Amino acid sequence: MSTNTMQTDNEARMPGNTATSDYVTMSVGGQLFGIPVLEVHDVFVPSKLAHVPMAPPEVAGVLNLRGRIVTAIDLRQRLGFEPRDPGAQVMAVVIEYQGEPYSLLVDAVGEVLSLEANCFERNPSNLDAKLRDVSEGIFRLEDRLMVVIQLDKIILLLNGAMAA
Repeated sequence: MSTNTMQTDNEARMPGNTATSDYVTMSVGGQLFGIPVLEVHDVFVPSKLAHVPMAPPEVAGVLNLRGRIVTAIDLRQRLGFEPRDPGAQVMAVVIEYQGEPYSLLVDAVGEVLSLEANCFERNPSNLDAKLRDVSEGIFRLEDRLMVVIQLDKIILLLNGAMAA
Protein backbone atom coordinates (compact mmCIF):
# COMPACT_ATOMS: atom_id res chain seq x y z
CA MET A 1 0.00 0.00 0.00
CA SER A 2 1.44 3.39 -0.91
CA THR A 3 1.67 6.20 1.62
CA ASN A 4 -0.85 8.17 -0.44
CA THR A 5 -3.58 5.61 0.28
CA MET A 6 -2.92 5.26 4.01
CA GLN A 7 -5.32 7.08 6.36
CA THR A 8 -4.28 8.98 9.43
CA ASP A 9 -6.55 9.20 12.49
CA ASN A 10 -7.50 12.75 11.55
CA GLU A 11 -8.41 11.75 7.99
CA ALA A 12 -10.48 8.85 9.33
CA ARG A 13 -12.53 11.34 11.35
CA MET A 14 -13.35 13.56 8.39
CA PRO A 15 -17.07 13.80 7.47
CA GLY A 16 -18.15 11.33 4.83
CA ASN A 17 -15.62 8.73 5.90
CA THR A 18 -17.13 5.45 7.11
CA ALA A 19 -14.09 4.12 8.96
CA THR A 20 -14.82 2.86 12.44
CA SER A 21 -12.89 2.98 15.69
CA ASP A 22 -13.32 0.70 18.69
CA TYR A 23 -13.53 2.13 22.22
CA VAL A 24 -13.58 0.50 25.64
CA THR A 25 -16.32 2.29 27.55
CA MET A 26 -16.21 3.10 31.23
CA SER A 27 -18.27 5.11 33.67
CA VAL A 28 -17.12 7.63 36.26
CA GLY A 29 -19.66 9.58 38.28
CA GLY A 30 -22.41 8.71 35.81
CA GLN A 31 -20.45 10.06 32.83
CA LEU A 32 -19.56 7.69 29.98
CA PHE A 33 -15.95 7.76 28.77
CA GLY A 34 -14.16 5.92 26.00
CA ILE A 35 -10.56 4.90 25.41
CA PRO A 36 -9.35 3.46 22.10
CA VAL A 37 -9.36 -0.31 22.55
CA LEU A 38 -5.75 -0.63 21.39
CA GLU A 39 -4.65 1.58 24.31
CA VAL A 40 -6.13 -0.78 26.93
CA HIS A 41 -3.84 -3.54 28.21
CA ASP A 42 -5.94 -4.99 31.06
CA VAL A 43 -9.23 -4.58 32.89
CA PHE A 44 -9.71 -6.07 36.36
CA VAL A 45 -11.01 -5.51 39.88
CA PRO A 46 -8.04 -4.40 41.99
CA SER A 47 -7.69 -6.29 45.24
CA LYS A 48 -5.13 -4.20 47.07
CA LEU A 49 -3.62 -0.74 46.63
CA ALA A 50 -0.49 0.37 48.47
CA HIS A 51 -0.55 4.00 49.61
CA VAL A 52 2.12 6.33 48.19
CA PRO A 53 3.23 8.96 50.73
CA MET A 54 3.23 12.59 49.50
CA ALA A 55 1.61 11.65 46.17
CA PRO A 56 -1.00 13.96 44.59
CA PRO A 57 -4.56 13.24 45.73
CA GLU A 58 -5.52 11.64 42.40
CA VAL A 59 -2.89 8.92 42.92
CA ALA A 60 -4.87 6.27 44.79
CA GLY A 61 -1.73 4.19 45.27
CA VAL A 62 0.21 1.53 43.44
CA LEU A 63 -0.65 -2.05 42.68
CA ASN A 64 1.22 -5.11 41.58
CA LEU A 65 0.14 -6.46 38.20
CA ARG A 66 1.99 -9.67 37.35
CA GLY A 67 5.19 -8.37 38.92
CA ARG A 68 4.96 -4.81 37.56
CA ILE A 69 4.32 -1.84 39.82
CA VAL A 70 1.43 0.17 38.38
CA THR A 71 0.46 3.70 39.46
CA ALA A 72 -3.30 3.81 40.13
CA ILE A 73 -5.03 7.08 39.19
CA ASP A 74 -8.49 7.67 40.63
CA LEU A 75 -10.38 9.27 37.75
CA ARG A 76 -13.10 10.48 40.13
CA GLN A 77 -10.50 12.50 42.03
CA ARG A 78 -8.63 13.52 38.87
CA LEU A 79 -11.78 14.89 37.24
CA GLY A 80 -13.19 16.55 40.35
CA PHE A 81 -16.19 14.26 40.85
CA GLU A 82 -17.63 13.48 44.28
CA PRO A 83 -15.73 10.75 46.15
CA ARG A 84 -16.85 7.17 45.65
CA ASP A 85 -19.01 5.65 48.39
CA PRO A 86 -16.94 3.64 50.88
CA GLY A 87 -16.98 0.00 49.91
CA ALA A 88 -18.14 0.71 46.35
CA GLN A 89 -16.61 -1.58 43.75
CA VAL A 90 -13.94 -0.06 41.55
CA MET A 91 -12.52 -1.28 38.26
CA ALA A 92 -8.98 -0.81 36.98
CA VAL A 93 -8.23 -0.08 33.32
CA VAL A 94 -4.52 -0.49 32.62
CA ILE A 95 -2.92 1.64 29.94
CA GLU A 96 0.72 2.36 29.11
CA TYR A 97 2.23 5.78 28.60
CA GLN A 98 5.86 6.20 27.49
CA GLY A 99 6.69 2.67 28.62
CA GLU A 100 5.15 3.05 32.09
CA PRO A 101 1.95 1.27 33.13
CA TYR A 102 -0.87 3.25 34.73
CA SER A 103 -4.19 2.04 36.06
CA LEU A 104 -7.24 4.27 35.72
CA LEU A 105 -9.67 3.55 38.56
CA VAL A 106 -13.25 3.87 37.33
CA ASP A 107 -16.72 3.04 38.64
CA ALA A 108 -17.54 0.51 35.92
CA VAL A 109 -16.27 -0.82 32.62
CA GLY A 110 -18.82 -1.35 29.87
CA GLU A 111 -18.77 -2.83 26.45
CA VAL A 112 -16.52 -2.17 23.48
CA LEU A 113 -18.27 0.14 21.02
CA SER A 114 -17.39 0.29 17.34
CA LEU A 115 -18.20 3.85 16.28
CA GLU A 116 -18.11 5.49 12.89
CA ALA A 117 -15.33 8.04 12.64
CA ASN A 118 -17.57 10.56 10.90
CA CYS A 119 -19.70 10.72 14.08
CA PHE A 120 -16.74 11.97 16.11
CA GLU A 121 -16.99 15.63 17.15
CA ARG A 122 -14.51 18.00 18.66
CA ASN A 123 -15.29 19.17 22.19
CA PRO A 124 -18.42 21.31 22.27
CA SER A 125 -17.96 24.74 23.83
CA ASN A 126 -20.42 23.89 26.60
CA LEU A 127 -18.54 20.76 27.73
CA ASP A 128 -17.57 21.05 31.38
CA ALA A 129 -14.01 22.42 31.69
CA LYS A 130 -12.81 19.48 33.82
CA LEU A 131 -13.85 17.13 31.02
CA ARG A 132 -12.64 19.38 28.20
CA ASP A 133 -9.15 19.41 29.76
CA VAL A 134 -8.75 15.66 29.24
CA SER A 135 -11.02 15.07 26.25
CA GLU A 136 -10.05 14.58 22.64
CA GLY A 137 -13.67 14.92 21.58
CA ILE A 138 -17.06 13.28 21.90
CA PHE A 139 -19.50 10.86 20.35
CA ARG A 140 -23.22 11.57 20.72
CA LEU A 141 -24.80 8.18 21.32
CA GLU A 142 -28.54 7.44 21.31
CA ASP A 143 -29.04 8.13 25.00
CA ARG A 144 -25.86 9.78 26.21
CA LEU A 145 -22.59 11.50 25.43
CA MET A 146 -19.32 9.55 25.36
CA VAL A 147 -16.23 11.61 26.11
CA VAL A 148 -13.06 10.25 24.47
CA ILE A 149 -10.22 10.49 26.96
CA GLN A 150 -6.86 11.79 25.81
CA LEU A 151 -4.58 9.61 27.92
CA ASP A 152 -1.53 11.82 27.58
CA LYS A 153 -3.43 14.70 29.20
CA ILE A 154 -4.41 12.53 32.17
CA ILE A 155 -0.81 11.39 32.66
CA LEU A 156 0.99 14.67 31.80
CA LEU A 157 -1.08 16.67 34.27
CA LEU A 158 -0.51 14.00 36.87
CA ASN A 159 3.25 14.00 36.27
CA GLY A 160 3.24 17.80 36.54
CA ALA A 161 1.55 17.56 39.93
CA MET A 162 4.03 14.94 41.11
CA ALA A 163 7.00 17.08 40.05
CA ALA A 164 5.69 20.14 41.92
